[in-house]
Amino acid sequence: MKSLLEFILLRMVEHPEDLKIDEVQEMGLTIYKLKLHPDDVGRVIGRSGNAIKAIRKLASVRAVKERLRVRVVLQED
Repeated sequence: MKSLLEFILLRMVEHPEDLKIDEVQEMGLTIYKLKLHPDDVGRVIGRSGNAIKAIRKLASVRAVKERLRVRVVLQED
């Protein structure tokens, strides 16, 4: 799952060196916390949140296939 998120996000951001994805387990739920360069946050969110919605949808489809419960969140610095 983490590799899928990296694959997608590395192609979206202008500062790939600042991309960090933390994986946290909480009560059967896997949370992926995305840390981005401040200039890239808008790119990842997209207009009306469409880009982040699409990323979350892809993650949920992959999670169903792997029988996981996941959440993708943008983490503020």
